[in-house]
Amino acid sequence: MAGSAAPWALTQAQVAVEAVATLAFALSGVIEGARKRLDAVGICVVAGLAAFGGGTVRDLLLDRRPLFWVQHAGWIWALLAMCIGAMLFMRARHLEPTERAMQGPDALGLGLFAAVGTQVAIDAQMPAIVAVLLGVVTAVFGGVLRDIVCNEIPRAFSDHRPYAVCAFAGGWVMVAAHALGAAPWVALLAAAGTATLLRAAALRWDWRLPAWRAAAPPRDDAP
Repeated sequence: MAGSAAPWALTQAQVAVEAVATLAFALSGVIEGARKRLDAVGICVVAGLAAFGGGTVRDLLLDRRPLFWVQHAGWIWALLAMCIGAMLFMRARHLEPTERAMQGPDALGLGLFAAVGTQVAIDAQMPAIVAVLLGVVTAVFGGVLRDIVCNEIPRAFSDHRPYAVCAFAGGWVMVAAHALGAAPWVALLAAAGTATLLRAAALRWDWRLPAWRAAAPPRDDAP
């Protein structure tokens, strides 16, 4: 009985972590919208893009219906309630501390969404590299859409701290675990844990990806 309880326990833990991660992603949209002084509709849209954008892009690419947030409409009510609460009680001085506090849940969400997105693509019989990239899309593209709507270069591409790379690594762990015939809950833990730990390490030790160093264009008066 103890062995059979592990998948159930993991499922409950996954739901809890997914809820916290979705909240963290949505809150990142609220914070960005507040900095841009958006109105209530804008705040809700940006929060929704941050929370649901990656999974929606994945489902559209896989032609998967219904979209996950349509199937679980309770997430929409939770997001609207969170946006209303944030607009009522959050002030400018709260933005930076809240953003720092969300780094842990954000790392958990990155790992879990990368693992789940890769698994969804594997279940759809996608090639390994496509499955991994769809895992990255699930984990990263919510933030990308959030930043594009807010007229910013997506942070995942410009702050030089590994983010998509961590999701990419976690996706390959999922592929390897699947190829080895690991139990689904083992594969989920291994893949999500890898991506989360890599992101946490990148934040802890300030790892940086190399930036493009283009040579300066030649001067018109150069000989």
